[in-house]
Amino acid sequence: MLAQMFPTWWVYQHLPIALFVFAFGACVGSFINVVIYRLPRGMSLTTPPSRCPTCGAKLRFFSENLPILGWFILRGKCRSCRAPISPQYMVVEVVMAIAFMAMYVILYMVHPDTTWIGAIGGDWWYSYHGVAFFRTWPVFIAVAFLLAGLLAMTVIDARTFTIPIQIPVFITATAFIAYFIQALLPLHGGNPSLWPIPATDWAWFAIAAGGMLGVVIGVILLRIGTLSYSFADYEEYLEEDQVLGDYPHARREMWVELTFLLPCILGIILGWVLGFTLPPVSPPVVVQALGGSMLGYLVGGGLIWAIRILGTFAFGREAMGLGDVHLLAAIGAVLGAADPVWIFFIAPFTGLIWHITASGVSSLLRSPRRELPYGPHLAMATVILIVFRPFFEQIESTYLPWLPSAGLH
Repeated sequence: MLAQMFPTWWVYQHLPIALFVFAFGACVGSFINVVIYRLPRGMSLTTPPSRCPTCGAKLRFFSENLPILGWFILRGKCRSCRAPISPQYMVVEVVMAIAFMAMYVILYMVHPDTTWIGAIGGDWWYSYHGVAFFRTWPVFIAVAFLLAGLLAMTVIDARTFTIPIQIPVFITATAFIAYFIQALLPLHGGNPSLWPIPATDWAWFAIAAGGMLGVVIGVILLRIGTLSYSFADYEEYLEEDQVLGDYPHARREMWVELTFLLPCILGIILGWVLGFTLPPVSPPVVVQALGGSMLGYLVGGGLIWAIRILGTFAFGREAMGLGDVHLLAAIGAVLGAADPVWIFFIAPFTGLIWHITASGVSSLLRSPRRELPYGPHLAMATVILIVFRPFFEQIESTYLPWLPSAGLH
């Protein structure tokens, strides 16, 4: 079985790059540790350099601050004050290193005919087998950084019930840049029918571009003070050391958010109208690629935001966190417009499984049940979708032909 999946010559050809990707993943994991610790505290991610949180001793770069190995070199204790260093730092680095290398192995080393694993990547990735990793690196980095961001957001959200907006914004920007660069690289064999995410024609590009222009206008109006932030007085209803409070004006704040969304809605309508006037020909690859990523962003964010607004109006309490909106929007920017629909429906099942498991464990140990916000369930649903993509693609092709499929037009 292994000989079929990884012929000897194939392993030797890919081993240097796979080891580099492993090391790169460990370095990203080290940075994720910085994000997890500093971002919720409002600290800079670049200064001061890495140091012991207890005594402030600076970590030496080539020994103590070495990803994965540094924790073992220090034997889990600070060299200056001997305070214990949480193994979380080493675990996060190992998880990211394994995740990055597993991505490389599945997408570039596993033979496409291998049952299940060989179908995870899809036709576009496997069309580049035997060519070069360097022909697909932009999209690889976008997906890898998505996984890193999901891990950071999961840990932060589980601890603080908040998702720092900087993380999904970074993932979204990376996706837009990655697909732009990828579209500039030559298509393997000149095959225009393959693309990693659903692409767009001129009409859908106009809709996506109009919506994104509306988002940009809304953000600008928010920053200059023309529009107000929703839940601006939320902290007034928090008691000391509380993470969540009983906010009585949730319905009122939905009107504030609808005002912010108005330019986006108008932009989508304008794009839809203009789309009918555009020529019925395929746009350049760059236009299709960016359109697919932008459309995924709007679909992902729109799904959660619609539930948030409608649910809040219905029940008078904040139905979904605004961080979840940005999270699924970022996921859509990386994976395209179809995947957020699946993730939206998978996440409640992961939440149900967590609730049952946590209730059982708390009853067994006679301890309080550990509550978990919705963000980690969206992250878990994303991983499930990626790992079991062949199963979901089979459902799409059989029962849901209306979902957008990958490929350039």
